[in-house]
Amino acid sequence: MATLWCMRIGSYIHHSNTIHDHTFTVPLDHNAPDAHDHGTVDIYAREIIPPGGDNLPYLVFMQGGPGVEGPRPGDFRDGFIGRMLKDYRVVLLDQRGTGRSHRLDKLTLSSLGNQSVTDEGDHAPTAQEIADYLMLFRQDQIVRDAEVVRRELAGDEPWTTLGQSFGGFINTCYLSIAPEGLRAVFNTGGLPGLTDIDSIYRLTYERTAARNRAYYERYPDDEPMIRRIAAHLRDHEECLPTGERLSTERFRMIGICLGGQLRFDTLHYMLEAPFVTVNGVSRLSRHFLQQVADEVAQTTPMYAVLQETIYAATTPALAGTATRWSADRLSREIAGFDPDAAPLDTSEPYYLTGEHMMRSIFDEDPELTGLGEAADILANRTDWPAVYDPEVLAENSVPVASAVYFDDMFVPRELSLETASAIRGSRVWVTNEYQHDGLRVSGGAVLDHLFALQRD
Repeated sequence: MATLWCMRIGSYIHHSNTIHDHTFTVPLDHNAPDAHDHGTVDIYAREIIPPGGDNLPYLVFMQGGPGVEGPRPGDFRDGFIGRMLKDYRVVLLDQRGTGRSHRLDKLTLSSLGNQSVTDEGDHAPTAQEIADYLMLFRQDQIVRDAEVVRRELAGDEPWTTLGQSFGGFINTCYLSIAPEGLRAVFNTGGLPGLTDIDSIYRLTYERTAARNRAYYERYPDDEPMIRRIAAHLRDHEECLPTGERLSTERFRMIGICLGGQLRFDTLHYMLEAPFVTVNGVSRLSRHFLQQVADEVAQTTPMYAVLQETIYAATTPALAGTATRWSADRLSREIAGFDPDAAPLDTSEPYYLTGEHMMRSIFDEDPELTGLGEAADILANRTDWPAVYDPEVLAENSVPVASAVYFDDMFVPRELSLETASAIRGSRVWVTNEYQHDGLRVSGGAVLDHLFALQRD
């Protein structure tokens, strides 16, 4: 599908690198028979060219998420982007619905109703309209956007792609539906399971429980503190700086920190002194509540809204299935995660949650309230298009090299290794040296290993 419109909107020098800002207007639904008649969306890409790198091949970076914009570091020469720039001219893509690519949130989604004008004037979108719109922000549409960008920038030449976390999900879709656009593929913590969502979440809960136990072993005093805070929130009203009451269930979402190399210990600092005494009464400090808000408030709300949709009926064999709030349902079945468990009952484990989006947060987070009904529709849909094709992957000819983190809390290694085996010619580096954020915290070390693996 050809782009409708492309424009370079700016060029400048940034710490010796040449930066080109590009905007592409593409069909909202690439798969529609008359895609141009179904609306459009603007896609933004930042092209980075190192000094003397005009003839280097292209590499596009697929950001983790979903719903998260491409990276915007202070200096592109640092970290993993700096490592990429040694061998490539790099494209940082804002995936549709993020950053400068028509960012989705309550405000922008409210304008959907203005696309249909009646005699009475514009109308607010219905939950069904929002859900139908959000179906067009999954892996397959992102790949088609990327193909538009590739053809505009590189012509007929294929390019290399690097996917972090959800970015690896996009890469696996890329291999399934547009492998002709790819020269090579690298994944870090991002080989998706080609199975049903419940099987995926059972493993993520298992791995999250293991990270909780590792945390409690390192900081044994923090487990009773977590239980105390959770019990306090059951009986006392404590509000986040944004004004809403903090629930026990939402507090437990700070466990997202357990999945990273750096924030594992940051969590301990947060829990060092959460309580203050005011007029003889224990209260949670404003400082602590701000720290909690920084972790659990959905500043990129589509991360929560689209979280389970990326696992919905992803292969032809899963056609006709629904996610049905998988993380929420399973939390009541798995020891340590039941939202109704008594925090002070030490006969049972009590764990923080991870990348598990509960239905209740759509009634609590100000950025999500009003989107719950649309999220319910998405959770019960069964008409999802497949985004991975195991038959195509089995005949793959594109070089693929992936880092699989042994203790990954978000993308279970067992399923990643099964997927690697299903992709012909795929090579894997399994390591417990890093957690899910290994690409970022290692500087260029993870990429050095993957680039060498692909060349070997």
